[in-house]
Formats: sequence, structure tokens, C-alpha cells
Amino acid sequence: MIVVTGSVTARQDSFDEVRRLSLEHVHRSRGEPGCISHAVHVDCENPLRLVFFEQWNDRAALLAHFAVPASREFVRSLQSLAAAAATIDLYDATRLEKL
Repeated sequence: MIVVTGSVTARQDSFDEVRRLSLEHVHRSRGEPGCISHAVHVDCENPLRLVFFEQWNDRAALLAHFAVPASREFVRSLQSLAAAAATIDLYDATRLEKL
């Protein structure tokens, strides 16, 4: 399984638009093949920062997600609305056991 974490900090004047675009992106992404989960959350310590958490079946599914034109447009849109560069980290994860 591939785990993706990321974040974007909006400017005060752009938060509502960043939130709207992020929710649209998350809802669309959930329907893509290989998507296990896809969510966005508001950071409790910085209410202008949105944090993403995603799980994908494998790298091929994630690469297909990145290739979707709407995904690329989402990233481009955030660049003009963000207070700083967005972050993204990818992890190859294996569940050890379910507690």
C-alpha cells in the first residue's frame, strides 16, 4: 500500500477557495481505481493549513491518479492560492497487524 501525506497553507483571503477545491479533489479521487482512502483535514494548530491523508493500493494506482488532468489542475490552482509551497510525501507501507 502507498500512503500519501501532504499539506497546503492558504492565505487568509483564499482559505474558502482552497477548502472548496480540496474537498472537490478528495471526493473525485475517492472514486478512482486503487484509492483506498482520501481525506483532507484542517490543522487544529493552524486553521489555514489543510492536511491530506491518502491510501492507494499500489504505486501504479497513485501514478494513474497523478496523471488525471483534474489532479494536475488542482495542484496548479493551489499554487496561486497558497501562502507557501505545498508539501507531499509518499510512503510504501505494509500493515504489520491490526490491533
